[in-house]
Amino acid sequence: MIAIPSPLFPSADSRRLRVGIVTETYGPEVNGVAMTVGRMVEGLLARGHSVQLIRPRQHPRDDPRRDGLLDVWPVAGAAIPFYRDLRVGFPASRLLLERWRRTPPDVVHIVTEGPLGGSALAVARRLRLRVFSGFHTNFHAYSRHYGMGLLARPIVAYLRHFHNRTDCTLVPTEELAAELRTMGFHRLRVLARGVDTRLFDPVRRDPALRRSWGANQADPVALYVGRLAAEKNLRLALTAYRALRAIRPATRLVLVGDGPLTARLQARHPEIVFAGTRTGADLATHYASADLFLFPSLTETFGNVTLEAMASGLAVVAFDYAAAHRHIVHGQSGLLAPRGDQTAFIESAGHLASDPTLRRALGQSARQAVLAFDWERICQQLERWYLDSAYEEQNP
Repeated sequence: MIAIPSPLFPSADSRRLRVGIVTETYGPEVNGVAMTVGRMVEGLLARGHSVQLIRPRQHPRDDPRRDGLLDVWPVAGAAIPFYRDLRVGFPASRLLLERWRRTPPDVVHIVTEGPLGGSALAVARRLRLRVFSGFHTNFHAYSRHYGMGLLARPIVAYLRHFHNRTDCTLVPTEELAAELRTMGFHRLRVLARGVDTRLFDPVRRDPALRRSWGANQADPVALYVGRLAAEKNLRLALTAYRALRAIRPATRLVLVGDGPLTARLQARHPEIVFAGTRTGADLATHYASADLFLFPSLTETFGNVTLEAMASGLAVVAFDYAAAHRHIVHGQSGLLAPRGDQTAFIESAGHLASDPTLRRALGQSARQAVLAFDWERICQQLERWYLDSAYEEQNP
């Protein structure tokens, strides 16, 4: 992350904030939460606010540093046992108490609910700081995919206790907010997610990349982007792929990402293209070079990849919830299956495989549907809530 030294998009409000952001994951780590937090930080810096970024140390020489308005405080952490490419931060109460007493933030935003986030919440409450939290990951749903289904209820209880101690919890959709309210979560606000439509653009389509996948211009290419992990419901993507090949034998499936299932899937499915982890323009080119996007996950809080696929001009097949529910109109800008209806998901994918005209029309409409959802607008809303909260603290 490169700090932006001067306001490119200055706030209409002249007040400048000091924001403490506490997160267990951050770029260059590749996941939806890290990407979202990175966009938040960039937006705050661009508006002239200063950011204290508290996150786990990412390598042995990851030392505290200041870069313009960005002050990075790395802390000790360790890899999550069933999620080896993600880390959990250890409690850092002493560090936070010392530094926040010396330079208190106007607002603390706790992104993740692990030990680091828990210690930050305790210190912030002790110092009577304003605290936002974010609900980004359905850990209670993930537990069922890792042989820990009995922990789902205790996990929900912990998350509810955690978030209800904050002044506000940000969630990405109204649907998720309604679900959490039924579980006893309070003070929820919906902050949508954005997409970089300049990066993710159909003009990046690359015939040479398609040829490297074994596909000519007429062959349908189905794409999945995300972790290769049990909670992503990849078995359904593979079933849909077999159905696509029954309709169009030349169909190719490209999996972008990595995870605990990678080696097993590579051994069992040599016909699939495993592209590994891709970022930036390289990732955008992979999106734009495909024809349809399969997103079978049922455990998302949002699903940033859905917006990236839509911005790239792909026809999306997904379940009718989270980002897909928010942004896709069935039959106009993508195809939606009722949540959990695997037969409908496979049938929708089959329609796209057999009808290139429909694929192109849905992809073009998908691109148009997300052009207005840029990160600039999202960051403006977040800034307004921060400012309102800080002002309330000063003028109760």
